Amino acid sequence: MSEDKKEWYVLRAISGKEAKVKEVLDAAIKNTDLGHYVSQVLIPTEKVYTTRNGKKVIKERNLYSGYVFVEAKLTGEVIYELRNTTNVIDFLRGRSKSSMPEPLRESEVMRMLGTADDLRTPQEDASGDYIVGESVKVNFGPFTGFTGEIREVNADKKKIKVEVKIFGRPTDLELENSQVERI
Repeated sequence: MSEDKKEWYVLRAISGKEAKVKEVLDAAIKNTDLGHYVSQVLIPTEKVYTTRNGKKVIKERNLYSGYVFVEAKLTGEVIYELRNTTNVIDFLRGRSKSSMPEPLRESEVMRMLGTADDLRTPQEDASGDYIVGESVKVNFGPFTGFTGEIREVNADKKKIKVEVKIFGRPTDLELENSQVERI
C-alpha cells in the first residue's frame, strides 16, 4: 500500500451526478478500506459570473461534465468498488471492453490541477484596472449603450463613476466594473 503507486484515473459518471459520485466515494474512503487505495476524488470546476434578476451571481460550473477524477491504486477489488459506485458508468479506458483503465499522463494531471487552481480566482479581476479619463461603454443595466468617461475608480469595491450625457446634460453613474467595457 505504498503511496508512490497511486495514479489518476477517470470515471465516467451520469452527467449532473458528479457531485453525488464524489460524495459517495468520499464517504467510502473515510468509512471503509477503500481509503487505503484511493486518496483523492476531484471534480474540476470553474467560477462563472451570471446575471440573475439584475444582480451578478458567481456560479460554479464543471469543467468536464460527466467525468470524475480519482487518484487510486487499482488492485484487487478496488476496480470493482469504483465501477459499481452509484451513478458511475465505467472507467475511461481503451476501446475494447476487456482493456484495463488507463491512468492519465503526468502532464495531463498537472495541466488539470493547474487549471483547477487558476480558475479558483474569478477571471474578472484582470479587466478591473480602469483609469480615470478612459472612455467606456455601458453594457448592462438601464443605461446600456451609453458611452462616457471615467471620473473616479474604486478598486476595493470594484466600482467606477462614469460621466455620461443624458439629454445633453452630463450625469454621473456609479457602476460595477462588470457593467462597462472599454471602447
